[in-house]
Amino acid sequence: MDHTANTLEQTHIALRGVSLVYGEAEQQTLAVDRLEMDIAPGEFVAVVGPSGCGKSTLMKLVTGLLLPDAGAVFVHGQEVHKPVAGVGMAFQNATLMPWRTTLRNIMLPLEVVAPHKHELTSRRAHYEAMAEALLETVGLGGAGKKVPWELSGGMQQRANLCRALIHQPELLMLDEPFGALDAFTREELWSVLQNLWIGRRFTTILVTHDLREAVYLADTVHVMGPRPGRIVLSRRVPFARPRTLADTYHPDFVALVQELRDCIQDSRSAIGTTP
Repeated sequence: MDHTANTLEQTHIALRGVSLVYGEAEQQTLAVDRLEMDIAPGEFVAVVGPSGCGKSTLMKLVTGLLLPDAGAVFVHGQEVHKPVAGVGMAFQNATLMPWRTTLRNIMLPLEVVAPHKHELTSRRAHYEAMAEALLETVGLGGAGKKVPWELSGGMQQRANLCRALIHQPELLMLDEPFGALDAFTREELWSVLQNLWIGRRFTTILVTHDLREAVYLADTVHVMGPRPGRIVLSRRVPFARPRTLADTYHPDFVALVQELRDCIQDSRSAIGTTP
């Protein structure tokens, strides 16, 4: 049996020699170069690195929103040639629609994602119960009738996570989802996200600048170097789940965070960038 084919069958996401160029002619920029990555089904992966290294580009490549100029992206062993269906996404800004209640915001994916969109009218009570249960899970029980301006930033981001998960995606993409929140709220939501993942085990890719967040949440942390983005370090996180905030002060946890920080700093210094 072909070893490469066997490896692809065992992964949810695989990148093989992926490169992408932005721009044309003299204005071209090599954004990412020869990216290699394997993500197992149900694995939680964090991607960290300096600004502009290609972390968000990586997310677009994985979901098929961008296609590589070289190499290939595979999902469940099939090469990606178009946007991947059934992906949940959450970003730094919750972008809840201000004219919709929290419940109706969360249910929005059910209106556009098959097969749910074909069943929403006939099974509305079922789907509303699903949304209410998800709100309860993230600590927003009873908030379904509130509109976004009645929610704090942390509450809006909890609702944002619910919206990303309501259609039960196999893959969740998180791009700095807690970056705009204060430190205490951010740490509370680490626990919320960890509990959601433990309960459902969806494959997750988290892009973040927060190294503590990456180590707290992920099974594997990948460090990308400065542009053109490449994976310069990959580390398995050895700490058992569920993890607590107290764990983030353990010497082994601190040492791993420092190793990631040193790697990023060294990669920037190697190209003459001031940290």
